[in-house]
Amino acid sequence: MKITDIQPGEYAPYQEAYLALVSHEWTLTEELEVSLAKFIDFVRDIPMDKYDYRYAEGKWDIKDIIQHVIDSERIFGYRALRIARGDTTPLPGFEENAYAVAAQAGRRHLQDLLTELSLVRHSTINLFKSFQEEELRRMGTASGYTVSARALGFLVIGHQNHHIKIFKERYL
Repeated sequence: MKITDIQPGEYAPYQEAYLALVSHEWTLTEELEVSLAKFIDFVRDIPMDKYDYRYAEGKWDIKDIIQHVIDSERIFGYRALRIARGDTTPLPGFEENAYAVAAQAGRRHLQDLLTELSLVRHSTINLFKSFQEEELRRMGTASGYTVSARALGFLVIGHQNHHIKIFKERYL
C-alpha cells in the first residue's frame, strides 16, 4: 500500500498538507523505515549551536520538536491500533503545547531523543506490519474527524516531514 491509495475522506482536510509530503515511491512500511533514517541523518547534520535556538518567543527549540514528533507518533499509532481492531469509540485530540511543557525535552541529550524516536518508529513499523488489509482500511474518529488506520500510518511520516520542512525554513 502506498500513499496514492489513500482517498479523501480517510483523513481530516487539514492533514492533506502532511500527506502531500509523503513519497509516492515506497510502501507504508518501507517509507516508515526510510523516513526514520532520513530524519536522524538530517538532525545529526544540524549544527550544535542550533539545538537551543527558537525562531521567536514562545516557540519550540529543536529538541522540543523532536519530542513532539515522538509523542505524536505514539498517539497516531495508538489511534491506528484502536481503529484497526474495530474500536469505534471516538478518540480525543491532544494539546501539543501542554505535552511539550510537560516533556521538558531541553533536559535530555539529543542522542537519547533520537534513540527513543528510533525505538518508537520500530514499534510503529511492526504495528503496521501486523495489520491485515481489512484492518488498515477501517475507519474511526480521532480529534473529531474520520480517519482510517492506514492514513494514520502515512500521517506519522507526513507529520515528521512537515517538521523537517519547518526546521529548514525557520531554524537553519
